Order: sequence, then C-alpha cells, then structure tokens
Amino acid sequence: MENLVVLLGAVVILIGILIILIGSLMSGQKSEIKVGFGGFIGPIPFGFANEKGMLYAVIVLIAVALAVYLLLGQKFV
Repeated sequence: MENLVVLLGAVVILIGILIILIGSLMSGQKSEIKVGFGGFIGPIPFGFANEKGMLYAVIVLIAVALAVYLLLGQKFV
C-alpha cells in the first residue's frame, strides 16, 4: 500500500509539471501570473500568495490536505 501512495504522489507531480508546460506553451502573450504556495512545517500550516483570492485557495487546499491526513494517515503508519 505504501508503494501505491508513493506512485500516486509521483503521478500528481508529473501531471502538475505537464499542466505548467502546456500552459506556458499555449500562452503567447504577456499575462499576469498569480502564485500561491502552502504546506506544513511539522504541525504548523503556512501559506503565501500574491493575491487574496489565491491565498484563500491555498488555505482551502491545506485544510483538505490536513483532513485527508487525519482520516487516512493513521492507516499508513
């Protein structure tokens, strides 16, 4: 089961890279870039963004990740 989780993580990362590459190739004009980043350092969540709406999206994704960890994390330990 642990190998499946690692494989799923690698597939999600590769899909993200492909989406970024396709988006950069399709965009021929200059546009505004919105960036958001979040994660956990131990039990403490953090998030950064250059737009208020993007920060809210990062907060929601962090909350979802925490809920998934709390629901499924005990099964993989």
